[in-house]
Amino acid sequence: MKGRIVVLGELHGLEAAALMVDGRLEDLLLDSSDAVTLAPGAICRGKVERQMKGQGGVFLRLPGGEKGFLREARGLTPGQGVVVQVTGGTEPGKALPVSLRLLFKGRYGIVTPGAPGLNVSRRIQDEDLRDGLQAIAAVVMEGSEMGLILRSACAEAEEGEIVEDIAALRELAEAVTGDSTGEPELLVDAPSPQEEAWREWADPAPEEVVEGMADHGVPEAVDALLSPRVDLTGGGHMMIEPTRALIAVDVNTGADTSPAASLKANIAAARELPRQLRLRGLGGQVVVDFAPMPKKDRAALEQQLRAAFKGEAAETSLAGWTPLGLYELVRKRDRVALAALLEGRA
Repeated sequence: MKGRIVVLGELHGLEAAALMVDGRLEDLLLDSSDAVTLAPGAICRGKVERQMKGQGGVFLRLPGGEKGFLREARGLTPGQGVVVQVTGGTEPGKALPVSLRLLFKGRYGIVTPGAPGLNVSRRIQDEDLRDGLQAIAAVVMEGSEMGLILRSACAEAEEGEIVEDIAALRELAEAVTGDSTGEPELLVDAPSPQEEAWREWADPAPEEVVEGMADHGVPEAVDALLSPRVDLTGGGHMMIEPTRALIAVDVNTGADTSPAASLKANIAAARELPRQLRLRGLGGQVVVDFAPMPKKDRAALEQQLRAAFKGEAAETSLAGWTPLGLYELVRKRDRVALAALLEGRA
């Protein structure tokens, strides 16, 4: 089915939301509450335990017996209460990454305590509209030292909807940031898949919001994600295999033996890699072993990689080539890995 469609329902007994674009799965959100105590996006009160000299951070005691690792450790003392946000998933047995930089996200705005300023999404280019949104933000945030980012979805929203959204975010942020004393406690839970889909997939607006995963081929697409093999356009394939230390990606040309086979397979892999990492919920250090090709083709391939990752929500740093000819990049772990969520369910 053509167009941008949001599909709601369940997958393997978990609440799910899927974004389909022209019949292809582009994004997937699954309920992670059974797999982790604190999901990415949750805001909680923690207590400082001990400084980790040489690691540039501090361990925190979090709700549910969880451990957190906070890099912004300057000025913190053992036993001090802090309000932090879980910023991503992690491997079993490792501390959760958390941050003091809280983000209160809504459909139309993001309130940023500790980062003052009123900003409008760069995707909104109409100057009159930008001025109008700035005026709305100034009124709603008057007297507050917190910052506000107005999201691109504001371009198609009614003024009343925008005001209601950011006013609720401000009220929530003020209540939470003033609650740093006491024992570790969950203050704001991570959004459910359907809540996050409503919030994050608003621009561009979907043509339809429907129910029924099976009717749109979502289960088959998810089952394919549990295999390391990804078939590429042109006949090549790549293997994506997570380890505890890194994500290993191997690109192969397959049966194609033409002179341009390697470059074609590598470009196809570069274009597909962001989508695969996003859908599989994979992050951290990624090492890609591209198919052998002349060094003169590396610049063209890097251009394809930069273009492919440009629109990704997860922060990604393209580190470049190693002396052994591997390509390294680092992608933020912003989700719990799909394989971990479906372990024992698939």
